[in-house]
Amino acid sequence: MEARYDMLVNGKMMGGSRTVDVVDPATEEVFAVCACASREEIEDAVTAAAAAFPAWSATSIDERRAVLIKMAEAIEANIESIARTLTREQGKPTADAQGEVGGAAYFLRYYAGLEIPVELIEDSETRRIELHRRPLGVVAAIVPWNFPVLTAVNKVGAALITGNTVVVKPAATTPLATLQIAALWRDIVPAGTVNIVTDKNDLGDVLTSHPMVRKVSFTGSTSTGMKVMSSGSGTLKRMTLELGGNDSGIVLDDCDPDTVSQQLFDSAFMNNGQVCIALKRLYVHDSKYDAICAKLAEIAKAAIVGPGSQQGTQLGPVQNRVQFDKLKALIEETRAEGTIIAGGDSPDGQGYFINPTIVRDISDNARLVTDEQFGPVLPVMRFSDVDDVVARANDSSFGLGNSVWSSDSEKAGAVAARLDSGTVWINKHGDIGPDTPFAGAKMSGVGIEMGMHGLLEFTQAKVMNFAKMANA
Repeated sequence: MEARYDMLVNGKMMGGSRTVDVVDPATEEVFAVCACASREEIEDAVTAAAAAFPAWSATSIDERRAVLIKMAEAIEANIESIARTLTREQGKPTADAQGEVGGAAYFLRYYAGLEIPVELIEDSETRRIELHRRPLGVVAAIVPWNFPVLTAVNKVGAALITGNTVVVKPAATTPLATLQIAALWRDIVPAGTVNIVTDKNDLGDVLTSHPMVRKVSFTGSTSTGMKVMSSGSGTLKRMTLELGGNDSGIVLDDCDPDTVSQQLFDSAFMNNGQVCIALKRLYVHDSKYDAICAKLAEIAKAAIVGPGSQQGTQLGPVQNRVQFDKLKALIEETRAEGTIIAGGDSPDGQGYFINPTIVRDISDNARLVTDEQFGPVLPVMRFSDVDDVVARANDSSFGLGNSVWSSDSEKAGAVAARLDSGTVWINKHGDIGPDTPFAGAKMSGVGIEMGMHGLLEFTQAKVMNFAKMANA
């Protein structure tokens, strides 16, 4: 019997008035059909969340904790099944899918362990001032296709523990694992507290402009993020926008190519390069340039590309046809602008596969360098002067993350301090977790995710200012 993938609205699983086909990127074949909402059904989800908010926001932190723990336990008991679904729809290797699903449960447990204390601003003879944190209301959580489970659960955990209710909208190409989790949560969360609805990438505006939605937490491209911000401006919604990145890595002259090359490759090609914080531009000092290019090409040529379900696969397919076609066109354009020393082609057969591609001797003005490629293609540029490479790394409209690589961490730290991004890593790249604030600079986003700083973005600050009566 074919699995059903229904939406969760007001505590009930519902089929929806439309359906959407889900394609396996490793075969290019439709392998499942899931429920898809109409505009009216998304309205119903928002209405249900708004109706559930007064009761949920009145619960104690301990009651919310208990629900989040049960939600985590439900995921943990079904990791293998959810991961199989995730691999089929997203394409990532099974081990990576299991890591994402297990990580989602870990995020819920992290949020369940947080306290939101009252902050004492002043306690003097004349007054006492306290800063309290209150829930906002209905949160719209809009999720991308690269880490659909982890991103959705991160947003849900932060929203619920702070007393909000939530409507989640997964990406149209990767809704299934999230809907599978919805069925597990149906009898755990109070009706209307968590709602999960799908569309065909055509109804996001219903959430972002809805007057009952008080916050939008969006992860996706910068161009779509700008539309989200504009759509929500009419009701001055709170916004957390985690957007595109074109992260640079700077390899200084004291690095050992044999030591850093595998780490650099992994930083660029994690999740097949389909990560906002993947290393997307690599600058290498002249003295190490040829050696590191050669090592990266060697690693790329040895990488095992194939279906995520196939044992031994290191890199799966690109997730969808649109992104696949975009990357192929970019690679063809790049042939005239740089030297491809590994990859640049696709394996024979079906599927959205691209062999990991390394490009050297390419100009900073090439589109592969200026744009976010979001796939298994890495340009490698050379530099000789630190001031010059800092300026080149900063010459981007993006500012999500950067990294500096050196055998001298103090030296690397001095360079890192000059880079204009929300995060800079030293001798690593892409290291994030639920306890670490994550923010973008420039066109890479608005607000903070994760950690206590990110959690507070799901709250309204409320100042309580008490006068103290003079003694008689």
